[in-house]
Amino acid sequence: MQKFFKLDWVILTAIALLLVIGFLALYSVSRGDAGTDLGNFKRQLISATVGIILMFSIAFFDYRALSFFSTKLYFATLLVLFLVLFFGTTIRGTTGWIGFGSFHIQPVEIAKLTMVIFLASFFSKKKSQLSIVVRITASVVLVFFPIYLIIKQPDFGSSMIIMLSWAVMLSISGISKKNLAILFLMGVVISYSSWFVLRPYQKERLVNFVNPYNDPRGSGYNVIQSMVAVGSGGFFGKGLGHGSQSQLNFLPEKHTDFIFAVIAEEMGFFGATAVLFLLGLLLYRIKEVARLAGDNFGYLLAVGIMVMLFSQILVNIGMNIGVMPVAGVPLPFLSYGGSSLVAVFASIGIVESIYLHKVKTL
Repeated sequence: MQKFFKLDWVILTAIALLLVIGFLALYSVSRGDAGTDLGNFKRQLISATVGIILMFSIAFFDYRALSFFSTKLYFATLLVLFLVLFFGTTIRGTTGWIGFGSFHIQPVEIAKLTMVIFLASFFSKKKSQLSIVVRITASVVLVFFPIYLIIKQPDFGSSMIIMLSWAVMLSISGISKKNLAILFLMGVVISYSSWFVLRPYQKERLVNFVNPYNDPRGSGYNVIQSMVAVGSGGFFGKGLGHGSQSQLNFLPEKHTDFIFAVIAEEMGFFGATAVLFLLGLLLYRIKEVARLAGDNFGYLLAVGIMVMLFSQILVNIGMNIGVMPVAGVPLPFLSYGGSSLVAVFASIGIVESIYLHKVKTL
């Protein structure tokens, strides 16, 4: 019980409020879909329960033991990502789910976290053992395999999140500014070259990201409807269950990719601002936990989790307001998706474990 009261309750309060807002929005769109069809709402409730239990279990577990299991987690992740390509279920053009009855598990959501754990362990152990060139080269090779398997699904959004986590964790692990600049230029070249390997629908998403009205009834439809929903909410919103875009099914994927648009339309500017404040507070507290971490592994782990969550928030909200291409990235604690919700709860559990085992004091 002493450990329970020593947890970072600012983080726990923020995610509790986010969870309430997410459930209100999900309940609203579930009622709008078929009157009494609350299947998604109930599955999300089960996932949240599992996630909360997992979060507290991990919080009271010494996070430093994760370093010992990191290599095993890495190879297990590769195996699952490989198997899902052959035995996975295809949903909306992506073969990224493994079905168990009415439940579907999306391994890539767990892979984001396991890669952060593995990279934190790798960079903390190899900093004094390997030269910077060898360390960079080895990390590039190790990150390549999971990213390749994720792109094969295809899921470019998740692969970019892992790449960004790798880049930030590498940059704070002792790399010089010169080497960082070289890596940045390499990233620009690779990003430019990747255009030629994109599928036609993915190229359409990028083109219509610049001008969604180029194809308003096709690939630009989602973004246009989302921007209309966000803008029509006003200051106070239209009220739960009264959003025209979400309730009349103009807004696609409203319970997953575009849940923020539902919140902005039905809860208005104040509801959207509350979400942004709570997400910002969550990221700030994780940054503080990283600063207080008692060892380099804990520091890298907290920063990696912060970057993972920040990139998901940036991409999801960005595509809801038309400043990011649609990438199918869920909004933490708000979007429907059991795998994503359980994974982010596990991430917070690790952050709380780092906070409990810190050596430094406030």
